[in-house]
Amino acid sequence: MKKENYVPTMKDVAKEAGVALGTVSKVVNGLPVGEPYRIRVEEAIKKLNYQVNSYAQGLKASKTYTAALLIPNTQDPFFSSITYHINTALLKRNYRMLLCCTDYDSNLEQEYVIMAQQNKVDGIIGLTYNPGLKIEEQTPFVSIDRSMGAKIPCVASDNFAGGQLAAEKLADLGCKHAAFLRIGSSLSNEPNKRKSGFENGCLARGLSYEMKILNDGDSFEEFEHFLNEHIEDGKLSFDGIFCVTDSVAYSVLKILGKLGQRVPEDVQVIGYDGTRILGDKEYVCSTIVQPVPDIAEMCVELLLQENMMQKPPLVCLPVTYVPGGTTLEPSQEQE
Repeated sequence: MKKENYVPTMKDVAKEAGVALGTVSKVVNGLPVGEPYRIRVEEAIKKLNYQVNSYAQGLKASKTYTAALLIPNTQDPFFSSITYHINTALLKRNYRMLLCCTDYDSNLEQEYVIMAQQNKVDGIIGLTYNPGLKIEEQTPFVSIDRSMGAKIPCVASDNFAGGQLAAEKLADLGCKHAAFLRIGSSLSNEPNKRKSGFENGCLARGLSYEMKILNDGDSFEEFEHFLNEHIEDGKLSFDGIFCVTDSVAYSVLKILGKLGQRVPEDVQVIGYDGTRILGDKEYVCSTIVQPVPDIAEMCVELLLQENMMQKPPLVCLPVTYVPGGTTLEPSQEQE
């Protein structure tokens, strides 16, 4: 009779399968063996419910098959989506993810980096807000949206092209006077390029524009005051608005409703990110879609790439525009 807390070992598997211990080791580690031997070992593993000790495997290979992800939170739809897809990309490569939610706290980011290094993770992916983040040189690190030096690859969507695309789309849809609304970090990062891209697109299409830029922590009421100041006789002077994120767009849509402005009839709104209702339903608004699965795959691919010298300092992935009910598309104009 087996003991209640009995845990089968590799020796038990070898005995059950009637093979040498080395044969079991080869099967467990994915090394080639004769097909009959592989089948017998796999059947023995299943029968005994033998669990591979991945930690011990990692020690032998000088790897833990674990990667850490530093992310502000998993409440924001974009952050939750990137977390999901990075975890999926790691699982496909038989890696586990150590999730570290930093809540925009630069000190906590540094603490998590130290903790991850102490746990001997094979690398760290980070969407961080600490410009002075210290990372041991031997720890592979891939940054999302923020350039952190020539030795640390940064992966982002093509934010400049996305801002330009938003301006061009508003112009193509008949807008004559647009607004750019931004709230975000004052730190240097790739998403800041959405502003310059939008300006470039407006200049290229002869679209006049104004900007209202807030920093993280500022009240959304400032957007309401700004828009209210541009209403005369019940009509908003802007007929197009580009919001730097879908989250901002969602709040601005509520403000526009409060101010009696119809969307998209009176004013058309485009956001940025590609956020969907309930994660996989309709888009929150017309939006510039970030290729989140591709961003995640690229982050993991670069992280696990052996030759650091071959890693590019910046990878920008293409964005697309998708209508989401807050722009007056050609089919609607004809109705």
